[in-house]
Amino acid sequence: MVMPIRILNGFSKSLPWPPYRRIGAVCLLAETNDGLLLVDTGLGLHDYEQPTRMMRDFMTVMRAVRDPDLALVRQIARSGRDPGTVRHIVLSHLHLDHAGGLPDFPQAQVHVARREYETLRHPRKLLEIAYNKADFAHGPRWNLHDLRGETWYGFDAVRLPGIEPQVWLVPLPGHTSGHCGVALQTETGWVFFCGDAAPVNLDFRFGPVALYRPTIGPHVPRLKAFAAAHPEVRLIAGHMFLDFFEKEGTK
Repeated sequence: MVMPIRILNGFSKSLPWPPYRRIGAVCLLAETNDGLLLVDTGLGLHDYEQPTRMMRDFMTVMRAVRDPDLALVRQIARSGRDPGTVRHIVLSHLHLDHAGGLPDFPQAQVHVARREYETLRHPRKLLEIAYNKADFAHGPRWNLHDLRGETWYGFDAVRLPGIEPQVWLVPLPGHTSGHCGVALQTETGWVFFCGDAAPVNLDFRFGPVALYRPTIGPHVPRLKAFAAAHPEVRLIAGHMFLDFFEKEGTK
């Protein structure tokens, strides 16, 4: 079995620094042997219709597009699929712009690194304040994952059991303590979703390590080297310029 995959934009905002370009939040929709699978969720309906103070401030600072039709539950329905068939959600991390759509899929199992779940419960770093309690108030069906000595392309990783084709959580801590990339085996080869461990638009000219280490973590040099060594693997960052989504057929 091969995995058809679709790239979606989970919400749109502007970079708060020059060149202030509009960017989107990458989410992946894949077919598996056990229903549909999402990687990250972007914002949810509640973020647009009943935003918390944290979300209102986030949208204002980031000049976010306030359109509930961007919520993945509506995008999936417009594509002719039943959102109720989303059986699995795999999260790179639990920040409000990556996990906001969880309440729209209450039936799904939510796969996340145990370390990230523990970070949600006991945040310590500055960037770990960006968890929105409203995203988890419905009581997600957590499926927590720990490393078991496995590797994917040399990265420590854990394969999600029972899901075909293969899906792997790849720890890339730094942005948050439990942040992970997600590797998916697709019909055209591997896709490696790096989440917020990679610079916006996968621009590896991001600058000196000292600039990006406090925000996206220490993995950029390794990801850059991996991309050069493995052109057969498609890397995608957690946030890409809007023209990326236009080329993929989404906005």
